[in-house]
Amino acid sequence: MARLREEPQILAGSSWDDYGLVDSGNGRKLERYGDYRFIRPEPQAMWQPRLGTWDAHGEFVPGSDEDGGGRWQYDKPVPQAGWPLKWRDAAFTAKCTPFRHLGFFPDMAPVWDWMLEQLNGKTDAEMLNLFGYTGVGSLALSQAGRVTHVDASKKSVAQARENAELAGMDNRPIRWLVDDAAKYTAREVRRGRRYDGIILDPPKFGRGPKAETWRIEEGLADLVSDCRDLLDENSKFLFLTVYAVRMSSLSLAGLLAEMFADLPGIIEHGDLAVREEDVGGEANGRLLPTAIFARWSNPS
Repeated sequence: MARLREEPQILAGSSWDDYGLVDSGNGRKLERYGDYRFIRPEPQAMWQPRLGTWDAHGEFVPGSDEDGGGRWQYDKPVPQAGWPLKWRDAAFTAKCTPFRHLGFFPDMAPVWDWMLEQLNGKTDAEMLNLFGYTGVGSLALSQAGRVTHVDASKKSVAQARENAELAGMDNRPIRWLVDDAAKYTAREVRRGRRYDGIILDPPKFGRGPKAETWRIEEGLADLVSDCRDLLDENSKFLFLTVYAVRMSSLSLAGLLAEMFADLPGIIEHGDLAVREEDVGGEANGRLLPTAIFARWSNPS
């Protein structure tokens, strides 16, 4: 029976060559993406900024709608087609999107590291990346085996393929699928498939390629149940992240504890966070929370 650790964990990412959280405060954050700096809204940053002035190439100014909207304003030239960045061996394109992010989620970097640690040097693992977006996580996981990458957005999957080419990883064993994540997972259960690891990053609300509607409060339990059916006592992990919802990581952990009661392993939960760069570029400053997570791991 999987054992639930009730104490919350903090999974914190630090700076790397092409990304850093420079400063945060007053509901905003200043980030470094390669040679460019941007200001974005950040409701979790309730403290005061450390730096007196923020020198940025652009800022995302939110609209009046709480759930989205807004536009980028630029003070310096920024390549609208994007520019290349790297995380370890994975190269990808960063660009200013209408959704206030830059085409990838840097707070996921410690998650990618953690998943590779669970696979412990395997090169023949079978992995499933649901709501995989632009594919940086799939590229990272592909060093451990075969990855099935699922996202409902044709544009995101096309960008993921381009990122694989940019990284010289287009020959990696990755299946790029435009599909509804919940429906695909249910089909995999009916096919009797199994995986060594699953990562899922469901949005609060979304639509599938055939106008399927996803609401996390209605669909998450069934999706996690299907994911459980794709894992067995020899599988290594499931990692679930959730952003921008009125939900506790403990509730996610409780869901996993119920679904994984018949498997060995450990269930943990907590916050994803990014650590600010301190003076001199060292990442030992404040922690900025970004999401909640729950995970199952099977070290045996």
